[in-house]
Amino acid sequence: MRLKEKVILVTASTRGIGLAIVKKCAKEGAKVYMAARNMERAQEIADTLGSVKCVYNDATKPETFSSMVDNVVLDAGRIDVLVNNFGTSNPGKDLDFANTDPQVFLETVNLNLRSVIIASQAAVRHMALRGGGSIINISSVGGQVPDVSQVAYGTGKAAVNYLTKLIAVQEAKHHIRCNAVLPGMTATEAVEKHLSDDFRNLFLRHIPLGRIGQPDEIAEAVCYFASDASAYTTGQILTVSGGFGLASPVYGDTVTKSALR
Repeated sequence: MRLKEKVILVTASTRGIGLAIVKKCAKEGAKVYMAARNMERAQEIADTLGSVKCVYNDATKPETFSSMVDNVVLDAGRIDVLVNNFGTSNPGKDLDFANTDPQVFLETVNLNLRSVIIASQAAVRHMALRGGGSIINISSVGGQVPDVSQVAYGTGKAAVNYLTKLIAVQEAKHHIRCNAVLPGMTATEAVEKHLSDDFRNLFLRHIPLGRIGQPDEIAEAVCYFASDASAYTTGQILTVSGGFGLASPVYGDTVTKSALR
């Protein structure tokens, strides 16, 4: 019960990594609020988890990133932890540098940054009055290691990594910590639907641990940053990717399929 009685808000939380974070935090004793656009779906999930409630958030409406925080505080009296899990990209339009439309680039970067900025500003205002809190940004290994496509998504996540450190430094005076968790390839519904077996196997050759991550493993890192165990930890960029990006490209060329599991 590492998170007993903590009030935690998680964005983009009805599936994948976000849902895993909600479940893990609730299991650890937290009072969790799921921020979602589809409130009916969110409520169905919340009803099965006990100490979970829902607040409205629509990523296309920037004002809802602040109103969701205000609604949590109105209901619970405070907010202890904000998990900025929302992130988006359109792989069909977010291409390589030469071929991505500048407007698509700017819109994608905007979407991935404004959710973090607006929600965090709202949370900071309340946390500062209560003596502190923890902000956890779900970024991506794509924000550290340049890829062959998704130039906008990678740029946006790189900016989130920098913003994490900036918030950590500037809000430390209010005892507010800010850290980031960077998932690598994770076994979510989106990965299963949109990535071919050939691409998945190619990617796996560059993961020293030789497997795709599980949403629960990302959630475990989030729980650490949300808990008092990390009270002296801030401004950290924690990659949870099985070692992806550590080795030279030659490593992937020497790995055989039999080494993957």
